[in-house]
Amino acid sequence: MFDRLNKYQDAVLAFAFHAEVPFSNNQAERDIRPTKTKMKVSGCFRTQYGAEIYARIQSFISTVRKLQFNPFNELYTVLSGGIPEYRVA
Repeated sequence: MFDRLNKYQDAVLAFAFHAEVPFSNNQAERDIRPTKTKMKVSGCFRTQYGAEIYARIQSFISTVRKLQFNPFNELYTVLSGGIPEYRVA
């Protein structure tokens, strides 16, 4: 175990040296939770296409929240043919 920690010391301690690196992966786990909950409730997705659409929408909403925008307003903007404010040219 200590050999592995020593070998990957830079990656393990990245959060201590770089402020933008989070201490844990809790954000990634929180991003996955709505999909896992949906699968528990419905049992599964009916089609691969439906699962892909759901994942795309969830990803968009998660990204918008992280950028501190209102998900409803951004969905409305995109679905009505508008361009989001945060879009990088």
